[in-house]
Amino acid sequence: MRSTVMSALAVAVLALGSAGPGFAQDAKPEAAAKAKPDRLPADASVHETVKLLNGKSVAYTATAGSLPVKDAEGNVIGEVAFTAFTQDGPRSPDRPVTFAFNGGPGAASVYLDLGLIGPKTVPFGAQGQFPSSATRVSDNPQTWLEFTDLVFIDPIGTGFSRSYVSEDKTKKAFYGTEQDIKYLSRIVYDWLLKNQRMGSPKYLVGESYGGFRLPRLAYTLQSDLGVGIWGMTLVSPRLDYHANGGRDLSPMVWASTLPSMAAAKRERDGAVLTAADMTDVEEYARSEYTVDLLRGARDAAAVDRVSKRVAAYTGLDPALVQRMGGRIDLQTFVREFQRDKGVLASRYDVNVTAYDPFPWSAQNRAGDPILEGIIAPTTSAMVDYVTRQIGWKVDGTYEALSNEVNRMWERNDTAESSTALRQALALDPSMKVLIVHGFTDIQTPYFQSRLIIDQIPVMGAKDQIQLKVYPGGHMFYSRPDSRAALRRDVQAVYR
Repeated sequence: MRSTVMSALAVAVLALGSAGPGFAQDAKPEAAAKAKPDRLPADASVHETVKLLNGKSVAYTATAGSLPVKDAEGNVIGEVAFTAFTQDGPRSPDRPVTFAFNGGPGAASVYLDLGLIGPKTVPFGAQGQFPSSATRVSDNPQTWLEFTDLVFIDPIGTGFSRSYVSEDKTKKAFYGTEQDIKYLSRIVYDWLLKNQRMGSPKYLVGESYGGFRLPRLAYTLQSDLGVGIWGMTLVSPRLDYHANGGRDLSPMVWASTLPSMAAAKRERDGAVLTAADMTDVEEYARSEYTVDLLRGARDAAAVDRVSKRVAAYTGLDPALVQRMGGRIDLQTFVREFQRDKGVLASRYDVNVTAYDPFPWSAQNRAGDPILEGIIAPTTSAMVDYVTRQIGWKVDGTYEALSNEVNRMWERNDTAESSTALRQALALDPSMKVLIVHGFTDIQTPYFQSRLIIDQIPVMGAKDQIQLKVYPGGHMFYSRPDSRAALRRDVQAVYR
């Protein structure tokens, strides 16, 4: 991927930045008319076995296929590709099925599939892993297939999923917050119907914008389509884009990011982070820091107090922090955090770095180290697995991350899903929600989720909604210990 597109993609891929869901720079030219793509082939399946860490094995069927999306007149206007893994043999009616979504918008589900929960895996996203690293899948002994069947959904324009209508009609049917939920909820319903799984316990997992989708998806399934959801796991979500607005007045964006910046410094200095390690900066962020930010630039004493504390927490040059009034934006932080070493940090995990190809430039001209680095290994591995190993003979480009979807997405700077989360929890007090983050992710900071959760009233058991934070960044699961800890916490959600 060209580094010049990163200003657009940095807010559009696995996580959405402060500008809102996948809002790139305004795209000017209209693409030339494209030939209508071919329909996707019939589903293909293969039987495989994966050995788990506990020594047990799970025999399963891997299926690559698609489901149609129809308009009001019954015309097929698109097809959604999926990859499903279902346990072989007699199935208990209590066997759950989990639907997985990644983010962007514009990201395929490959990251959760090959990075975390599927029965196959390929390494990506950690320090020292490059585009030319291993691209062949291997067995994942920590797959969630041990306790749930898995269905990975690629929204239109991602993976091999495709639209069959014009660009204008595609935007109206698929590329916006509301239309996204409308057709994807129906895809979940249609898969359940096609595979006779309406009676199974149903769960959702989503990463980044996928996590943003989940509360809206669950509430729509509950209230419109008659499909109850037993539990959700939101991985590195941003629940409220409006919280990032008004930064000249509102302290919210600065307060929610400071703990993750402090976590990055502490980890860089050798700490193995735990939740207890962060209580001091969290308390400061939601109290004195917020109050002093509201005092504004005309209160010199407040600016001095803020600047000294922020410089100490972040490790940045105190003179720089003073000039910025203690308000450190993401782009400044990733550029300055280890600039003395000639490297850029990733906003998805600040302690994952890459060389800065333009170290003397006044502005950062390079792409994100993680964002650009994961495209090649995930794309190559997924295409090889689906087409060669499963045998789904599909033609066309696989879009692990689609800039085209991001370009056409309907902009909405006030999009939020915390309202739907409240509604879904109120409608079904037995539903469990687990929200998980990495400490050193400043793109979707964990403390913003904490502030949002704290405003939601208890409507059932006190543990109905939980927040867990692990060492690592946006894809903290690239770290083995964090991945294992998440799996233990997730199993408590599946009842």
